[in-house]
Amino acid sequence: MTKDAVPFPEYPRPQLRRENFTILNGRWDYAFTAAGVSPQSWGGSILVPFSPEAELSGVGRQLQPDESLWYRRQLDVAAKPGHRTLLHFGAVDQSCRVLIDGVEVAAHIGGYLPFTVDITDALGAGAGAGASAGAGDVHELVVEVRDVSDTSHHSVGKQRLDRGGIWYTAQSGIWQTVWLEIVPDEHITGLRLRTPDARTGAPHASVEITVEAASAAPVAVTISQDGQSVATAHGIPGENLQLQIAEPRLWTPEDPHLYDIEVTLGDDRVTSYAGVRSVGVQPDANGIARLHLNGDPYPHIGVLDQGYWERGLYTPPDDAALEADVTVMKNLGFTMIRKHIKIEPLRWYHHCDRLGILVWQDAVNGGERYKPWVITAPVISPHVGISDHRYGAFGRADAEGRAEFLTELDATVDLLRNSPAVVTWVPFNEGWGQFDAAEAAERVRRRDPDRVIDHASGWHDQGAGDLRSLHVYFQPIRPARWWRRDGRVLVVSEYGGYSLRLPGHSYPEKVFGYRRFETREALTDAYEKLHRREVLPAIARGLSATVYTQLADVEDESNGLLTADRSAVKPDPDVVRALNAQFREIFEESVKESAER
Repeated sequence: MTKDAVPFPEYPRPQLRRENFTILNGRWDYAFTAAGVSPQSWGGSILVPFSPEAELSGVGRQLQPDESLWYRRQLDVAAKPGHRTLLHFGAVDQSCRVLIDGVEVAAHIGGYLPFTVDITDALGAGAGAGASAGAGDVHELVVEVRDVSDTSHHSVGKQRLDRGGIWYTAQSGIWQTVWLEIVPDEHITGLRLRTPDARTGAPHASVEITVEAASAAPVAVTISQDGQSVATAHGIPGENLQLQIAEPRLWTPEDPHLYDIEVTLGDDRVTSYAGVRSVGVQPDANGIARLHLNGDPYPHIGVLDQGYWERGLYTPPDDAALEADVTVMKNLGFTMIRKHIKIEPLRWYHHCDRLGILVWQDAVNGGERYKPWVITAPVISPHVGISDHRYGAFGRADAEGRAEFLTELDATVDLLRNSPAVVTWVPFNEGWGQFDAAEAAERVRRRDPDRVIDHASGWHDQGAGDLRSLHVYFQPIRPARWWRRDGRVLVVSEYGGYSLRLPGHSYPEKVFGYRRFETREALTDAYEKLHRREVLPAIARGLSATVYTQLADVEDESNGLLTADRSAVKPDPDVVRALNAQFREIFEESVKESAER
């Protein structure tokens, strides 16, 4: 990237896209102050959207819980009659206030979800307070950020102010794209897409459109393929518009076909896309519950993806890096990525949709400090579980924190449920801030009945959801017959974690990994033995999905398939590919009736 280049110039919302937009990434002024105290001077420039803790930001400073981080830049934008000016933030960690010309126009809490501010009225009819003489319609945009990180109940993911082991460097501030759109007064604000059900053969897709409009203005929807219309519908906002696609081409990782969508409301036009596919849980020919894709058993061969970057923390260096992660995992033969305790920029899901890889999406955990006997002790005995109605034990005594998590869980589902790649929701992991997981699973089911739910990944299983979800690091993977008696699918949603510090790459002094190796050859040999002795034999006994830990090295964790900078694959790629191919072969044989074998 050149010094003056704007990071992430791509349109950040592929499933609700407009042609006219302005990316506001780039150099902003910044300042650190005591919490709530306006800056008297500005400390220099920060490269948005990289957090100040990230090397790529150019700052290298940790925001503390008792401080405010301030951002400032000019907006050269004029109010346009008959239109609204929308200011979009992809994500700001952890809470913020937005000011235009010194006047607060919005506040937001939650470091992982996007939000939009209508700043039309704040722009007024002329130059703002930040304008110089003769500058025209120039306004001052200021964002104040607070991040108390893991000292409160807010969503925090794997960030810790005192990082180490499986907990990573805390980051703060603007970490996804900021952009402007000028839209008609009556404009489209959202789409809810549901595609034909491959299980029943029902040919109808549906589109529900939300708008900002003074009247029930008509909307039109066109679905097309290769530039040719295949279905159209007209109606009013909020109505479930039905569209029939004759002989739909189904979306799979092997054939990730996407239909183009155009939606119009008066002068407003947005484009989107959809993949036609269905997922669910059904018994195979032998009565064993399996994950299904488009009505057929399908193996989820996955890898755990933390979404951390060596120089950018939560933010990759560019959009190509997001795409490359998906491409490399797919080329290694994986069919699924589990996005772990993080919500990515929407373009990452777009790459998964168009390249063809399944996604298990974790909710982002929060809560007070966790108790080791709840979140760590079960590593040795993962089948031990306690009731998650014991809020204090799980760091969830705060009712406000529980309510905030449920609100963000709903918002996460709403944000990502149009993605065909996203097939599984994971509300809780290893007891981190877990509470009422069975009720949370049903809450998600009501909001999105079209996906699979892993209600409590790892341990403290409450008997809910679609999956019996195990994390196995220190015991053999040997499924017992009784594990599948409740009709749920048996999955090992974390395992492996084999560690290698590859020469020529930088690592912290601390080392974290479940088994450590000194050479690529030793790592490859151990990886192959693990799969041949434990993983592959378990498939016939009911194992339907696996999630290897992990995609890339992260700080102390040197257990990635890739180095932290993504420049090298640590085990022999051909061995990884061959084992994943054999997983598929054994799975396909195992789901057939015994008489057919």
